[in-house]
Amino acid sequence: MNLKQIAAERAAEYIQDGMKVGLGTGSTAYYAICKLGERVRDGLQIQAVATSEASDKLAREWGIPIIPFDQIGRLDITIDGADEVDPNFNLIKGGGGALLREKIVAANSDQLIIVADGSKAVDKLGRFPLPVEVVPFASEWTFKALESMGCFPEWRMNGDERYLTDNGNLIADCRMEAIEQAPELNIKLNMLPGVVDNGLFINMANIVILAKEDGSIDELHRSN
Repeated sequence: MNLKQIAAERAAEYIQDGMKVGLGTGSTAYYAICKLGERVRDGLQIQAVATSEASDKLAREWGIPIIPFDQIGRLDITIDGADEVDPNFNLIKGGGGALLREKIVAANSDQLIIVADGSKAVDKLGRFPLPVEVVPFASEWTFKALESMGCFPEWRMNGDERYLTDNGNLIADCRMEAIEQAPELNIKLNMLPGVVDNGLFINMANIVILAKEDGSIDELHRSN
């Protein structure tokens, strides 16, 4: 039983004819894209944008129409995964390296639907390392600033080289174990010169769909 697929396919049911859709990145979003591709082949009419080169490629393989950002306007729904979800619908995202594009797309969507298996639901964010996207210029200074904040950063690696995002930036994974004040930390991180953005998604998710071990689904809606 693939829990990620169960959650992703439930989220895909929210997509209706004529919608403009944001396609997330990662192992769970993969299944949502595949399901939407099946529905497009069956006649569903949508327009979409993707949050990574990998998701863009997958969507095109399924025949999902990918529209330039300057032509699509605001999105109806984005479907994406998360690395952690807390009871206040705050998220850690970016394990797949696409946090900046994911946040831009989510911010321009009327609804953000998060799909995950039940293990991603936590009482407090932070056990999953928080990704922080950093420009390469003087990156060691930015790294030291993260250290001075008590973020315990480590450069994400790709073999012997530092990992590069689709934007050509670096990622520092911050291993804090527990984040006490996520909204405040989000602001402090983004105020650091050299930080492009971070993987805290605060007050952005509207619906969280969690697939549990027994195959049932918890579908949670955030009140406005």
